[in-house]
Amino acid sequence: MQLDLAELLSDGPYKEKYRKDMIDWSDEVRKQDYGYFCKTAMEKAKSEIIIVSDVRRMNDVRYFRETYGDKVVCLRLTCPDPVRIQRGFVYTAGIDDIESECGLDNYNKWDLVLENNNALNFDHLIDIIIQTFAL
Repeated sequence: MQLDLAELLSDGPYKEKYRKDMIDWSDEVRKQDYGYFCKTAMEKAKSEIIIVSDVRRMNDVRYFRETYGDKVVCLRLTCPDPVRIQRGFVYTAGIDDIESECGLDNYNKWDLVLENNNALNFDHLIDIIIQTFAL
């Protein structure tokens, strides 16, 4: 099957058409090696400070915490549903309620939680992060 990578990386209908299949495939890979995707991403990392965005599963957090210990800082950005809907979010049952989308909703060991609700601008959020972690 030939898929269009650029379209899969978008938020459009093309990605939604294959989204469940991609999730199922990645779940099968994780059954063999829970840290596979994290390891693969980190193999290419060359910087002293690495930001891993969009961590979605407890096993991803587990991999980074076990592999890099206290070098890891876990930051959670939250957003109320009304704001998400304003931004174009449309809930899809069977997709938006599974581990790949909400597996960390009950995780409570974040180093910092910030609400991305339009009340603070991006620069202010960055300032909070820099101050909190003395970067």
